[in-house]
Amino acid sequence: MSVGKFFEGTTLIVSFEGWNDAGESASSAVKFLIDKTAAEPISEIDSQSFYDYQFARPQVFFDENKARKLRWPTTVFFKPKDAAFSDLIFLVGMEPARNWLEFSKLVLEIAEDQEVDSVIFVGSMLADAPHTRPIQVTATSTNQDVLELVDAEKSTYEGPVGILTVLSMEFEETGIPTMSLWAAVPHYVHNGPVPKATLALVTAIEAHLGFSIDHGNLPDEAFKWERAVDELAEADEDLAEYVAGLESARDESEQTNGDALAREVEQFLRQAEDEKD
Repeated sequence: MSVGKFFEGTTLIVSFEGWNDAGESASSAVKFLIDKTAAEPISEIDSQSFYDYQFARPQVFFDENKARKLRWPTTVFFKPKDAAFSDLIFLVGMEPARNWLEFSKLVLEIAEDQEVDSVIFVGSMLADAPHTRPIQVTATSTNQDVLELVDAEKSTYEGPVGILTVLSMEFEETGIPTMSLWAAVPHYVHNGPVPKATLALVTAIEAHLGFSIDHGNLPDEAFKWERAVDELAEADEDLAEYVAGLESARDESEQTNGDALAREVEQFLRQAEDEKD
């Protein structure tokens, strides 16, 4: 596999559970890729200095020998066993509660040890989006070289941020280029997993990195999720009316964008014809 469509070399794909993970869509997408590429843990960041255990509580479980164990919230790097994906590394964990700069430096140290050349951050956010339409995934970057290489928008956001933004800025300062993929999750159905958004993010990652994998049951799960929300809306007149309004706004926006694109193409063709004449 080659990741030349983004950058040559090793690409780190990052997601965190928490504020950056509406509908668990981003973390589910990266975990899905970890599973499909048979990725195994290669490094772990100790959680003691970074998590509030009253918020991200440890979990008790029984191991294969029926011994009682504790599983602490943590952040783990994974590397695929499948040689076809040897130029990928994954990072997934719970968003830390404190000491973000120290946490970021540890992440960077491990990434540099693994000779990471570029980073894709994966997030999901609540939006005024209808569940009946394709989930929109927006690619953004602050790196001019990235913007010239891929179909991404320049990030102009100002306001509160999560750990993804902090890490992105730290990577950029060290000369490692980054981009972000954000899925717009319908805000009225964000409780619990949103497989339709997970599938959209997986597909976007595939498109940017130039590979494809078996989506397994994910398309069926996305269909079932959408149908369940349909049934919920059918039973709630106010919700149905609200969804119809969102659908109308989306369709009108896409029509406007389509008309603008058509005008640009027509103008380009006229200019090309004039130059030929």
